[in-house]
Amino acid sequence: MFYSRSFIVTMREDPSEAEVISHRFMLRAGMIRKLASGIYSYLPLGLRCIRKVEQIVREEMNRAGALEVMLPGVQPAELWQESRRWDFYGKELLRFKDRHGRDFCLGPTHEEVITDLVRREVRSYRQLPLNLYQIQTKFRDEIRPRFGLMRCREFSMKDAYSFDVDEEGAERSYWNMYETYCRIFTRCGLKFRAVEADTGAIGGSFSHEFMVLADTGEDVIFYCTKCDYSANVEKAETKTIFTYRDERLKEIKVVETPGMKTVEEVADYLGVERERIVKTLIYITDFGPVAALVRGDHEVNEAKLKNFLGANVIYMADRDKIQELTGGPLGYSGPIGIRMKIIADNAIRGMRNFITGANKEYKHLVNVNIPRDFSPDSFGDIRKVQSGDTCPRCDGLLSMMRGIEVGHIFKLGTKYSEAMKAMFIDKDGKEKYMVMGCYGIGIGRTVAAAIEQNHDEDGIIFPIPIAPYHVYILPINVKDSSIMEFSIKLHKNLEEMGIEVLLDDRDERPGVKFKDADLIGIPFRITVGEKIKKDLVELKFRRDGRTETVSSSHIGQRIVEEVKKGINAQN
Repeated sequence: MFYSRSFIVTMREDPSEAEVISHRFMLRAGMIRKLASGIYSYLPLGLRCIRKVEQIVREEMNRAGALEVMLPGVQPAELWQESRRWDFYGKELLRFKDRHGRDFCLGPTHEEVITDLVRREVRSYRQLPLNLYQIQTKFRDEIRPRFGLMRCREFSMKDAYSFDVDEEGAERSYWNMYETYCRIFTRCGLKFRAVEADTGAIGGSFSHEFMVLADTGEDVIFYCTKCDYSANVEKAETKTIFTYRDERLKEIKVVETPGMKTVEEVADYLGVERERIVKTLIYITDFGPVAALVRGDHEVNEAKLKNFLGANVIYMADRDKIQELTGGPLGYSGPIGIRMKIIADNAIRGMRNFITGANKEYKHLVNVNIPRDFSPDSFGDIRKVQSGDTCPRCDGLLSMMRGIEVGHIFKLGTKYSEAMKAMFIDKDGKEKYMVMGCYGIGIGRTVAAAIEQNHDEDGIIFPIPIAPYHVYILPINVKDSSIMEFSIKLHKNLEEMGIEVLLDDRDERPGVKFKDADLIGIPFRITVGEKIKKDLVELKFRRDGRTETVSSSHIGQRIVEEVKKGINAQN
């Protein structure tokens, strides 16, 4: 491809709208352009990267025995009502009516549609197992789209759905997809980690997220320094270690805390450690208000709390609701005397003589004890873990790193098949529910995550398997016939050898070309200058900046070897 015909529109300055590295470089490199909030057009350079990821995904999904389909993006409300997600999915589900007044939505995911398809066509156990996938556009009406392709409203996704006759078969399908995802992200040239995760709005009993490791990642991952345990912040657990303080129970007292609302303020004012305080947070759920209790140096994990309660909806009460439910203002809530379910974190079980809010303005209680002063309805793991906590699988310690979610696999069980009556006849002639799994990969998000992980101050450093082109030929002076003749001949020869080439035939200053080459991030750059008269060219490696002087007669074979080495290293 000649640069002059490629519709590559680079930008010299950082766009004001760009918030993260991938967004900035994708805009500057002419890969994407914003149409509306969270909605982007893909230009040729960006689309080439998207297609590379899609091809790897297709090859590995097919290799795993999955079959490709294409499902409608517009979905009728009746299917979502059958699964009972129409009311619970939230405002991210874009709902609308057709000209006949019938309710539809723009698909954010396809569990309902695929279950409806399979329940109509599959009747016998002989037709199972079945794994169907598609690569298609989704729409989720994010409240605050940001970070370019990292969190947009319209996006490209690979979603797959497995159907099995029993849990044992579903387990095999799940781990088959787990291994498939590992191959996909390895082939993309990414450093990643599979972590245990919460199932969220998709539902199900078990899931893993695939995280591309990057310091700029918005997701927090906890991993054990001793074993292979890892989980995202919503799912991460810690071993419960009860430390009963050897203290006599003291008399409960009310103390004045004028203007002191936060844990830090109360701890400093009373001269105690933060872990001596118990926070009481009031949540509203679909079955009533709940008080969640955690130690002062801990935070409530809302995903854990929601799962512990079996709730569909959970959110923090506002100040007016807190006043109504506790009789006291925000910042002074406590567990004594309130009329609602109380869930206490396991870490509170061994505490003595701790401090809580008194449900009165400017007042706290000291020397509170369980069960003398109040009794929680339940104890459970409802807090966020922290670095240094004990691993739930061994005696190692948990450490933290950041990542970007690019894939998520779920063990759904019979959540959708029961709700939508997706049944089959087993070998004994009995009707049974199909056992399901679902498996998603964000295609555009994978490209963006690759940039977050692979860049420097000058631009993108694409892994070879997903780079838009393998090599960038840069003739220093396009008006020099010897330079251009060799560049065009090399371009032709490399393409005939299966190498994807971008030839910069623009009549621009060398400095402009060098900057664009670094910005776009193509793995290899061949600079053709005056040395061509001595049968020499310069080969530059984008990843580490190394340069070599190579014979013009050998450069073609050298590039072929480097490209093959880079691709094969990931297989």
